[in-house]
Amino acid sequence: MAELVRGRARRRRGAAPRTWPIHVVLSAAAVIMVVPFAWQILTMFKTTAEATRIPPTVLPEAFSTRAFATFFSTVPFWSMFAVSAGALVLRVAGQLAVAALAGYAFARIPFRGRTALFGLFIGMLMVPSQLFLIGQYDLMKGLALLDTLPALAIPGMFSAFGTFLMRQAFLTMPKDYEEAARLDGANTVQVFWYVMLPMARPTLAALAVLTGLYSWNDLLWPLIVSPSGENRPLPVGLAGLQGQFGTDYPTLMAGAFVCSIPLVIVFLVMQRQFFAGIASSGLKG
Repeated sequence: MAELVRGRARRRRGAAPRTWPIHVVLSAAAVIMVVPFAWQILTMFKTTAEATRIPPTVLPEAFSTRAFATFFSTVPFWSMFAVSAGALVLRVAGQLAVAALAGYAFARIPFRGRTALFGLFIGMLMVPSQLFLIGQYDLMKGLALLDTLPALAIPGMFSAFGTFLMRQAFLTMPKDYEEAARLDGANTVQVFWYVMLPMARPTLAALAVLTGLYSWNDLLWPLIVSPSGENRPLPVGLAGLQGQFGTDYPTLMAGAFVCSIPLVIVFLVMQRQFFAGIASSGLKG
C-alpha cells in the first residue's frame, strides 16, 4: 500500500512540469482579455480630461458618476432598450423555429437534392452579410415594414449557421429513439416535436445565446431599415455618443457598460446549457 501511494506521488510530480506551461499561457490570455474590461470600468468613473490625458492615468483622481447621468440624459435609454429587447425576442424565436425545422429536415428526412441544397447553405457562410443588405432592404420596403420592429428581426430569423448547428445536433442523436416512436405510430411531426426537439434543448440554448448576442449588438441594419430613427436599438444610441471632433469617453464607456448588463445576465443564467449545446452539437460528426 505504501509503495502504491509513493508511486502515485511520483506520477503527480512527474505530471506537474508538463502542465504548468499550459496554465501560464491560459493565465496570460485571461489577463489580456480582462484588461480592456477593467480599463472600461475605470474610465467611466473619470472626467473627460482624465480619460484623454497623455500619458494616460490608470485610476481616476476622484470617482465620479457624472458619466452615467450624462448617458441617461442624452440617450433615450428605455425606449431604445424596449426596441432592442423586442427585436431580440422576435429574432431568437424566429431563428430557433426556422433552424430547428430546417436542421431536422437536412439531418433526418431524405429527399432529392438534400446534399446539394445543404452545400448551398454552407456556402452562404462564406458570403459577407453586407451583400444581402440591398435585397433585404427592398424586401422590407415591399412589405411596408420600414421603421417597424419586425423589420429589425425578420432578416435575422434565417441563418445558415443556425441550420448547420441544428443539423449537427440532430445527426448526433441515436436513431433508436426515432424508430421507437415510429413503431408506436408517431408521424414525422410528432417525432420531431415530442422526441427529437426536447433532446436538442442544449443546442437550442446555445443558438439562442449566439443569436441574442448578434441581435443585441447589431448596428448597421437598424441604421438602414429605420431611417427616421423611431425604432432604433441601443447600439445606435451608443454610436451617437461618438462626435465628429471629440468623444466623451467616460459617457461612452458608461453607456456600453449599462447596455452590456442584460447580455451578461442572460449568459450567466444559460451558460451551462450554452456549453453543453456547443459540446453536444458537434461540431463533430
